[in-house]
Amino acid sequence: MAAEDAQQFSRRRFVASAVSASVLTHDVGAVSRTEADQNVTRGNGTRPQIVRYPIYRASGTHRQLGQQHGEQAKQHIHAHLEYMCSTMRVSRAQLRERAGRFQSLFQTHCPHLLEEIQGLGQGAGIAFADALAVNIRGALNATRDGGCTAFVVSERGTADRQILSGQNSDMFPAMIPLAYVLHLKPKDKPEVLMWTFGGMIGYHGINSVGVGHFANDVGGGPQPRFGMPHYPVKRLMLESATVGAAERHLRNVPLWANGNYVVHDGSGAILDVEATTAGPQRVTDDGRGFIAHSNHFVCAKYATDANHRASAADSFPRLRRINELIAAKFGRLGVANFQTFLRDRAGDPNGICRFAQTTDPTADWTKAGITVASIIAEPALRQLHIAVGNRADTPFVVYRMHGS
Repeated sequence: MAAEDAQQFSRRRFVASAVSASVLTHDVGAVSRTEADQNVTRGNGTRPQIVRYPIYRASGTHRQLGQQHGEQAKQHIHAHLEYMCSTMRVSRAQLRERAGRFQSLFQTHCPHLLEEIQGLGQGAGIAFADALAVNIRGALNATRDGGCTAFVVSERGTADRQILSGQNSDMFPAMIPLAYVLHLKPKDKPEVLMWTFGGMIGYHGINSVGVGHFANDVGGGPQPRFGMPHYPVKRLMLESATVGAAERHLRNVPLWANGNYVVHDGSGAILDVEATTAGPQRVTDDGRGFIAHSNHFVCAKYATDANHRASAADSFPRLRRINELIAAKFGRLGVANFQTFLRDRAGDPNGICRFAQTTDPTADWTKAGITVASIIAEPALRQLHIAVGNRADTPFVVYRMHGS
């Protein structure tokens, strides 16, 4: 087999694993480049299992960041594009046409990130519109595809008096082989360490000056509109130096849909922001020293019966459970506690750690979604602890800004 043919064959197998991944485990049906990086291992039989997410590092100007990112994550990006076309039932040309409508918003609110996306396309060997599309995702067809249980604990709540934050990321299991950790060192901006997938330049994570955010979809609330996708806004937040600066992005940038963020900074400040298309609503810790959030509104303005009926049913028991677990250990909390909390299955099928309730390929994420990653941040140490999927025996791997 010629080298070019072998590369195309490997990518097709990688894509197939992403689109047809099991809804019950994080086994994947094909060998990807991550096996060479010792990120997969053989499970029962012959199917490989991803046991850790790879990490990619980039530095320099925004164009250089994007190009290095694209070169390293090329296979993930191509697979993400094919997954999007498959699930949205559109051609690549249609995907590009839809993405082009958002370019003016990027130009207005984050032109430097538009330059990074141009570099991403160059590095991955794809059109600029393709690179833009992977950073828009759900806004291209007005769909949401994830849940999540997020938290932040103040310094007085932890054993070492340092903030802890993080979340379970609950999505379709097909996202697992598309995901990786990304460490960026931009010129004249804080370093960023995040869990992301398929070419997205903004997602869950922390920066080198102590700012971090973790996020949830929320049910109901103000209607979607034509506006910025959340992913570039997440990146803008990670370029901030304070909670207040991060919050201003949620106030000043018009969002396409509602979402929630737990946020913290290096001064010890913690905050929750329910960011809506009609503007953000603040939720404080109310003196408790921690904030947790799942997939329903809790602010006075939007915590209505109608909005709660539009929310994932398991959001309410998940939030009660994570609040109980944090409160019981408050003042003594450490990474090990949250490794246990994020694997908690009390109240199945409504556990913090989500397992699929169906194998129906047409089901939405509330039935077919699983926990695809558990993330715990130690911002003072500039590191993340991340475990793949929802299996209790999968170890948490430490990812650092200063080394792998």
